[in-house]
Amino acid sequence: MGDTQDWTAAPGAAARARSALAAAWSCAVTADGVREEYVGAHVVTDDGEVRLAVPDDSTLATAAVCAPRQEPSAVLEFADVAPVPVRDRIRARVRLAGWFAPSGGSLLFRPTRVVLRQSSGAVVVDLGEFAAARPDPLAGAESRLLTHLADAHPDAVERLTRLVRPECLHAAIRVVPLAVDRHGLTLRIERGRAHGDVRLPFHAPADDVTQLTERMHVLLAQAGAAACPRALQRQRADGDG
Repeated sequence: MGDTQDWTAAPGAAARARSALAAAWSCAVTADGVREEYVGAHVVTDDGEVRLAVPDDSTLATAAVCAPRQEPSAVLEFADVAPVPVRDRIRARVRLAGWFAPSGGSLLFRPTRVVLRQSSGAVVVDLGEFAAARPDPLAGAESRLLTHLADAHPDAVERLTRLVRPECLHAAIRVVPLAVDRHGLTLRIERGRAHGDVRLPFHAPADDVTQLTERMHVLLAQAGAAACPRALQRQRADGDG
């Protein structure tokens, strides 16, 4: 079970859920007692409804035609998966309950209940806030950004650990970037049998990749002025020995 270092700069539940939907490539749909997986078949409208393209002969399409008023109840589930391989790779799950209706050759899903489940627990998201929220501006680029940071700049990741409280790095064996949004960068600290997440907030929100680059440079500059954590010093010494 992970532990978390608390920071105030973080997206709210509604924005977090909308970001997960925007970045997800697949979703699981349960309707009429049948669960089906759809890959690359959904888009999310500006107000949080989900448009799903399904084959005409699918169970879901049949349910939509045969249901009373042609509006079958259904549950949609989305998984927010960390782009960098880590333990416990599912960062969050979003579960939408609601109704499907045929619309322009596809099915339009209108949520009546939204639940965001993270390591900190489950939160029922207010429907008005969910409809009004917008995905994080970095959600579409996050996978590429984190993969590049982990693969091409491991030295930068190690330098950023100087901003982490030493007790959070106790017994650390690996530190990798877990998530990034307009408010900050989250690092996953893996230990022998456990892990924890630490959030490094930006000095100001980043609304695009150019601003993110500047925010990262500020964090690295702050890290350059900080002392190397003793925990990592001991780790290096043990490895050299």
